[in-house]
Amino acid sequence: MTEQTAASRDMANAIRALSMDAVQQADSGHPGMPMGMADVATVLFTKFLKFDASEPNWPDRDRFILSAGHGSMLLYSLLHLTGYADMTLDELKKFRQLGSRTAGHPEYGHASGIETTTGPLGQGLGNSVGFALAERLLEARFGRDLVDHFTYVIAGDGCLMEGIGQEAITLAGHLGLGRLIVLFDDNGISIDGPTSLSTSEDHKKRFAAAGWHVLSVDGHDAEAVTRAIRKARNVTDKPSLIACKTVIGYGAPTKAGTAATHGSPLGKDEIAGTREKLGWNHAPFDIPEAVFSAWRKVGARGKTARRKWTKRHAEMPADDRAEFDRRMKGDIPAAVGEAIDAFKTKVATEKPAWATRKSSQEVLEVINPVLPDTIGGSADLTGSNNTKTATLKPATKADPAGRYVYYGIREHAMAAAMNGMALHGGVIPYGGTFMVFTDYCRPSIRLSALMGIRVIYVMTHDSIGLGEDGPTHQPVEHLAALRAIPNLNVMRPADAIETAECWQIALEAKTTPSIIALTRQNLPTVRDAGDGNRCTRGAYILAGDASAPIRLIASGSEVQLALGARDLLAAEGLTAAVVSMPSWELFEAQDDTYRREVMGGDDTVRVACEAAAGFGWERWLGAKGAFVGMKGFGASAKASDLYKHFGITAEAIAAAARQLAQ
Repeated sequence: MTEQTAASRDMANAIRALSMDAVQQADSGHPGMPMGMADVATVLFTKFLKFDASEPNWPDRDRFILSAGHGSMLLYSLLHLTGYADMTLDELKKFRQLGSRTAGHPEYGHASGIETTTGPLGQGLGNSVGFALAERLLEARFGRDLVDHFTYVIAGDGCLMEGIGQEAITLAGHLGLGRLIVLFDDNGISIDGPTSLSTSEDHKKRFAAAGWHVLSVDGHDAEAVTRAIRKARNVTDKPSLIACKTVIGYGAPTKAGTAATHGSPLGKDEIAGTREKLGWNHAPFDIPEAVFSAWRKVGARGKTARRKWTKRHAEMPADDRAEFDRRMKGDIPAAVGEAIDAFKTKVATEKPAWATRKSSQEVLEVINPVLPDTIGGSADLTGSNNTKTATLKPATKADPAGRYVYYGIREHAMAAAMNGMALHGGVIPYGGTFMVFTDYCRPSIRLSALMGIRVIYVMTHDSIGLGEDGPTHQPVEHLAALRAIPNLNVMRPADAIETAECWQIALEAKTTPSIIALTRQNLPTVRDAGDGNRCTRGAYILAGDASAPIRLIASGSEVQLALGARDLLAAEGLTAAVVSMPSWELFEAQDDTYRREVMGGDDTVRVACEAAAGFGWERWLGAKGAFVGMKGFGASAKASDLYKHFGITAEAIAAAARQLAQ
């Protein structure tokens, strides 16, 4: 191994010391990975990473993603040492404590420099595909003078073992994302012990087979790491993996190289021995001035590049500069609202009987030409999800400007990549699959909500109405499961007009991801264009008025059944109002007065209908309520036969209302 210079060695040891001290003080955490990867991180930050700690949101900064999020003290130490203003020494001392910026795993929004929330292994690797793809798309539009950055990832054995890791690896290789560089912490240790207990893969061959440029180095040899990163940066037609052979818990006298350093504090005696072995004769959290100053110079090194970029930005043509700034802010141009209003007027006149998945495609046909931010895609269900429109060309190695991603059968990587694109900024990702396969996307959907980012999930075939594919593909519990996720708008439109309104809501929700649940089966147009976006309230009276003693409440494809039930009740002299409820979350955000107007008072009879499980509907039904829907899994048959078989009919809704009204 080539010996490091004293300055470089001490800079890396500062990371090790802060990491082991913070974990010890918290009596919780993962010191081993930061100690093992400190040398690699020091090379990356001191010699390659383009950033300015004083302007952490500079659009053309390199992105650094800690996919191995359990080693969060590596990132927190680097942010503190390089001078990010909100990552103070006190924050490091409050590691894993309530209210601190230094959560157990990095959380986007808690502190500057945390590009994404990681911890569930493989998520950061999946995100990185989206970051790199967004960089390439924006470079194609605005040029290399404005968009010229890399995405670097530190990933561990766990990230590569997770299924999402394989999905992300093959997608990145297929797309030829040459500005993506993954630094693999090849320490051969997981929580259970040596990785040989559970895997015998050759990761380097796996990456090479997926179309990656692959290098292998001693992760404690700074010069070798430097040469490898330099080579990787020069490979522009494929992503790069640098397998860095490291010792987990490097420097610990008895625990280095073992699982004992992975997920537990080292202990006072081991820390004392580590200080002696590393020659680090400083008190806990004490960084010598020379080392601290060297790190702060690293944090300021990018000022020159940023100022040059700012000058180039200012010299852009005014229209291009305004467009770039709008896209990075995530604002939606007025033309989108105008296009949606015109679409609603047209549909209200023509009254098509479209499946809402078809309605969604028709809405996208008017949105995508006036909103260049959108990046569409599907997990091998383009023709079923109806996510591709005429103006979108495929994203390929040959066409970096393509705005449609053929994700293949990689639902999890699709969702994680969309998170990465949204976090990068400048693009608005949407992607489709069947509603039942939200199970494959759920970890990434949950992180979309946790981070508060605009990602749009187009989930079609949303009920037993998909028909003959049967119970394996018919979502029953999925609406309830998705509605349980905080900060996620789940929207199930009833027709083309509601579908357009749900798209408008999703596009304008900068800090909330959206599920748009869409039908396979055709539905009648039940709405007029009206004034404004009625779906923004979550629920509204579609037919009848607030004085009616009965409410028939439904979403999506069952709204037409509620309307039919209202007619049946009217023939018997019973007055009912139909409530279309596309989104529980949006309705819950309304004030009490509006909610009471829509749902009626305590004595109001309320019958809800949805071709799904009834979990959660009790919150809206009150004392005199009933639910008509699924009580188990579906079956394989025509949609019309299934609705009758499971008793989800206008007659069943009317009967329930009649009984409660007696």
